Amino acid sequence: MRIGVTYDLKDDYRALGWSEEAAAEFDSVVTIDAICAALTELGLEPVRIGTVKALAARLVAGEAFDAVFNFCEGVKGVGREAQVPSLLEAYDIPYVFSDALTLALSLDKAMCKRVVRDAGVPTPDFAVIETLDDVAAINLPYPLFLKPVAEGSGKGVGRNSKVEDVAALKTVAAALLAHFQQPVLVETFLPGREFTVGITGTGAMAEVLGVNEIVPLAGYVGAGYGFENKGEVWEDKLAIEPAAPAEAAAAGAVALAAWRALHCRDGGRVDVRYNSMGQANFIEVNPLAGLRPGHSDLCLIAGFAGLTYTDLIGRIMASFFRRHPELRSPSP
Repeated sequence: MRIGVTYDLKDDYRALGWSEEAAAEFDSVVTIDAICAALTELGLEPVRIGTVKALAARLVAGEAFDAVFNFCEGVKGVGREAQVPSLLEAYDIPYVFSDALTLALSLDKAMCKRVVRDAGVPTPDFAVIETLDDVAAINLPYPLFLKPVAEGSGKGVGRNSKVEDVAALKTVAAALLAHFQQPVLVETFLPGREFTVGITGTGAMAEVLGVNEIVPLAGYVGAGYGFENKGEVWEDKLAIEPAAPAEAAAAGAVALAAWRALHCRDGGRVDVRYNSMGQANFIEVNPLAGLRPGHSDLCLIAGFAGLTYTDLIGRIMASFFRRHPELRSPSP
């Protein structure tokens, strides 16, 4: 089976002058090599495509794919992760991972939280600042936590994200509005432990792959699992450990409920944090979670669960094939 692979490479954008932070969501050659090797080991024929524009050019030229492993983050707009799925749907090509609606919804953290909250999943109270005039209307108890509404890879989360008063709220909000040119999500700060939950599968067949706890160390930056803490060198900032059974069950239940409410598919991650009463709360979802071997959270979760990299990709593909019984899964 011929399966295209879509992606955005960090190196390509760095060559265009993008900063390390600006290119943080994009992937390394190591990751794409590993995905293609795993797909080959699973008996598939991966075809490297690249960006949404590269995909569009090949489809317009008449090239055909049985399916696409969509790992494309996109570049512009809050719907950037939905661009490849939308294009593939126009050409009636099945693809791995979540659909256009879910990817657009999950990238807008405020819209995502509204849906999750409406589904009865606990999430901290929040507000959105679109301009500095909105600061005056914020009526949440301090401390508060601020982040851009539509970024991934911890971008915009740093040493100043937690604020204790209105003066700091206005200062940090102004800086985020100016730097990211998008609204700012303001949440009630959750002071408890932080977890990231790996999930594979879709709907009723979705299941928790594993739960890791993010344990701050002496070098931890700020009060959240942000850009600096997720960098290439993180061992002095945090420890990543399998969660204890009770915490894993609580975090996993919240994550799975959110995953199903948002109609996420095949594989990804949900971040969960405890409030002051030790209750697990939904923070955000990553339906296109990183897949860099030995580095990305989902890969670490799989490793702790005793799975190889190919096992992880195999579980993701098994979910995809369950959704598409018309495509026969080849034997490895």
